[in-house]
Amino acid sequence: MGNTTSVKTPPRPGLGYAPPVTYLPLLLPDFLLILAGHLLCRFTALDRRIWEPTENLVYYCLFPVLLFHSIIRSPIDLGAASSLATAGLLLATGGIAMAYSLPRWPWIGRRIDRRLHAASAQIGFRFNSFIALALASRLAGADGLLNIAVLIGLCVPLLNVGAVWPMARHANKGFVRELARNPLIIATVSGLAANLLGLGIPAWLQPSVERAGQSSLALGLMAAGAGMRFGSLAQARQLAVQVLAVKHLGMPILAAGLAHALGLGQPQATALLLFSAIPTSSSCYVLAARMGYDGSYVAGLVTLSTVLGLVSIPLALQILVP
Repeated sequence: MGNTTSVKTPPRPGLGYAPPVTYLPLLLPDFLLILAGHLLCRFTALDRRIWEPTENLVYYCLFPVLLFHSIIRSPIDLGAASSLATAGLLLATGGIAMAYSLPRWPWIGRRIDRRLHAASAQIGFRFNSFIALALASRLAGADGLLNIAVLIGLCVPLLNVGAVWPMARHANKGFVRELARNPLIIATVSGLAANLLGLGIPAWLQPSVERAGQSSLALGLMAAGAGMRFGSLAQARQLAVQVLAVKHLGMPILAAGLAHALGLGQPQATALLLFSAIPTSSSCYVLAARMGYDGSYVAGLVTLSTVLGLVSIPLALQILVP
């Protein structure tokens, strides 16, 4: 991990060395799975009744297996990981600050509906873990998965707090308990602990664990597509433009600055830039609706963010990676 990975793994095409067009064959297969999930949900009998249980299976079982296995398979160099960890936490904090500062911006802030902003600000800093892991595996293999897994483990708690806090007065459950029960956080923390203790998965169990984890990528991407909807974006177009600009412009620029300032190696900088440009979490609309806000508006933002990822990810990796 860290700077040492550049010695073990030679640079691969699509990690800041190739022209922008080479990103299309790398990214297209995963976005085609997203499109397939959307079309299946919208035009066939495989509607939301099918995809909601699939999301639960991936989120609570298969995806945690992938996270745990990604973390435990390679020893972590704490010294090398510290810079990436610092960059990830600063990026998450900066994204939250940018998203929640929108009502205070001159000229445009007073036009923002504060309640709608409280529900949709999370679009500006949350990320779709399914897409992040799928692209990290495709772009950088095991090293990319490990770097992204570290960022997910560190940033998911902070970003979830940032998403829940402004809407907490409408929630029936304490957000601290909800965070502690998050399967992604549990898998990441347990994986980090096992890694640092030198524990591993028995050889006879490895094939089953690998198959379970890899299956989560395709199912997770298709589930993300099945959850896409445009909703009622017309009611607050300006707010939509602002939170999406934070997500797909502000976050990648901040990540590039942090990678340069902290002297991240190319593999870690790539992971950080990928992490910053990933489309927002598909669960944003679920959280907003559960807490009494306009879920259809937030769902529209999730859909647009997924589409914008086709542009923001190649641009971030090609132009901003040092």
